[in-house]
Amino acid sequence: MTDDVRARRRDPAAEGYPDDEYVEPVSAAEAARAGLRQLVELTGREPSVTTSLEATEDGWLVGVEVVEARRIPDSTDLLGLYEVELDIEGSLLGYRRVRRYQRGKGEVG
Repeated sequence: MTDDVRARRRDPAAEGYPDDEYVEPVSAAEAARAGLRQLVELTGREPSVTTSLEATEDGWLVGVEVVEARRIPDSTDLLGLYEVELDIEGSLLGYRRVRRYQRGKGEVG
């Protein structure tokens, strides 16, 4: 999303919103935190890291890695990579697991 589109979206007058209907979009950092927090609340899994963040037309797409199963040694933990979709206000629209893998066997390249 370009800065120009974002600037128009932040200006209530640019979209024709009455003042009582306009909601300030969350920042990228707030979206990343919200995606991680909401996924952990829903799945009960231990968070590992936010892996990606992408602005979309309607909000944010956040990549979150969680620990799905602890193993010994921890280099063999089972991890899940999830995509969390948020609206422009940071509310959850949906999530899905896109990949499951052993910590020590991630993709190379």
